[in-house]
Amino acid sequence: MLDSNSQTGKPASPIAEWALDPTVTFLNHGSFGACLRAILEVQRGWRDKLESQPVRFLARDLEDLLDWTRSEIGSFVGADADDLALMQNATAGVNTVLRSVDLQRGDEVIATDHAYNSSLNALRFAAARAGAKVVLARIPFPTPSPDESYEAIMSVVTDKTRLAMIEHVTSPTALVLPIERLIPELQSKGVDVLVDGAHGPGMIPLRLRQLAPAYYAGNCHKWLCAPKGTAFLFVRRDRQAMIKPLSIASGSNDTRMDRSRFRLEFDWSGTLDPTGYLTVPAAIDGLGEMTPGGWPALISANHQLAMSARDVLAEALHTPVQAPDSMTGSMASIRIPGGPSTRAEMFRRKEMIEAALRGRRFEVPLIPWPSPWLVDSGDLPKDQQFDLLVRISAQAYNFIGQYQRLASILAGFAGANRPG
Repeated sequence: MLDSNSQTGKPASPIAEWALDPTVTFLNHGSFGACLRAILEVQRGWRDKLESQPVRFLARDLEDLLDWTRSEIGSFVGADADDLALMQNATAGVNTVLRSVDLQRGDEVIATDHAYNSSLNALRFAAARAGAKVVLARIPFPTPSPDESYEAIMSVVTDKTRLAMIEHVTSPTALVLPIERLIPELQSKGVDVLVDGAHGPGMIPLRLRQLAPAYYAGNCHKWLCAPKGTAFLFVRRDRQAMIKPLSIASGSNDTRMDRSRFRLEFDWSGTLDPTGYLTVPAAIDGLGEMTPGGWPALISANHQLAMSARDVLAEALHTPVQAPDSMTGSMASIRIPGGPSTRAEMFRRKEMIEAALRGRRFEVPLIPWPSPWLVDSGDLPKDQQFDLLVRISAQAYNFIGQYQRLASILAGFAGANRPG
């Protein structure tokens, strides 16, 4: 079990539970996650079974194993197993939906200016092919309350809006958006909701049956600490007939009647290594058992650590907290004083600070804000000014002293900009 000493800020259990380099202060769980050593061993066991008899494993055993995996994931995220398709990542899930939905010329699709660049690129591609229009909702940052994000999204809905792609947790700014409020309101207006939930599973308790979005794409390799290449796509039952896998394979004309077409098409889309999927149940169980109180306690502890770390950095950098506690999960983004500046100036500063952090063996992302890609796409002016954010993550292997050291380093770059 993992715990921490509140007096020293040191962990009671070593980082060795994870396959991370212990000489690196790793504050970037949010980008790609980090897998538990025990789960990598579980995957090796599955690979040994696969390679010892590939035909039996893939052609005869795999279907039942995938049913079991989806059932375990479904129990964790509050969804029926038959409403889930296993994916390699949330980006694949987003692309699967956007390549399948029937957009028409003149339709409008909504995204936010906090969207993950890959997901926004996929939305632009699908809209361009159909002659539809992408409309960006501008969510202020700092964000004083969930109301601002709700109003920003609802204000761009028109009678032409067909689909809204909304992040559960925004990647650059780490905002937890109020999807519980947005989903029913949007869908009452005839707008299907695709939730980009890359950071949702394991960070925020999920009840997908109750949320009932049309689509939800979530990763297992991030906050569930499963191997890379493990994710799922939830598709509401009334939307499954129209959603097709990115790889069309034998399931499209399989004559079996014991499984839905959705199951037949998504459970076999060609030969791949499925062993990562089969570790997800063990990852859910293993990580949940590390903290007294299980997953609810772990999610709460990560949330509390993220808020404490955010406050440490905000105080050291003399910058305000960017979002309320209710919009914070296990990550937080804090502005590094020194901006706003031109794009070239911002990137030079970013490279300088990154070099200093790498030299001190810190792994933490620095993120331009707003996204420079919105300038490239014409959504923001060419002379847009940029701030620089540091985005911290909090997982069970982290402790407050790590963020205190990070704050001390970053304060050296912000010293010239302190008030007074």
